[in-house]
Amino acid sequence: MEYHARSMTPASHTTRIFVDADACPVKDEIYRVAVRHGLPVSVVAGNFIRVPQDPLIERVAAGSGMDAADDWIAERAGKGDIVITSDIPLASRCVKAGAEVIAPNGKPFTEASIGMTLAVRNLMTDLRSSGEITGGPKSFAPRDRSTFLSALDQTIRRIQRQRPQQPAPHQG
Repeated sequence: MEYHARSMTPASHTTRIFVDADACPVKDEIYRVAVRHGLPVSVVAGNFIRVPQDPLIERVAAGSGMDAADDWIAERAGKGDIVITSDIPLASRCVKAGAEVIAPNGKPFTEASIGMTLAVRNLMTDLRSSGEITGGPKSFAPRDRSTFLSALDQTIRRIQRQRPQQPAPHQG
């Protein structure tokens, strides 16, 4: 079997969902959607994290280094894959690699938006460190869960339409 050096997946690349799992509030939703579509999921965290017993769901303990989980995802995610993260620098790396990236609130990170998003994030970090702003991002709301589910499903369907040779998804 032929493997891509970048991701160690078979040459007939199946879309994989990579989850930046530390503090991800939509893991259960990701598992349900992935199983419905028959897509493999890599749940990546710095240390041990509990995941459902399902052959499609892989648990990855990337190590306790500062950006170990981010590096693991960024080294493997590419065109046709989906990354779920609220980490803007990781989102930027994955968008540049060709992956579709969605925040847990359903907001997509795209080539068109990631530069400005990264610049605003860096500005806010600087303002917070100087004491100018003390608040963080908005808290996660129930509406965000619904928006996320819709965005994930739309992204999967768009990728599948772009790949007509991919087998039909597993209905479970």
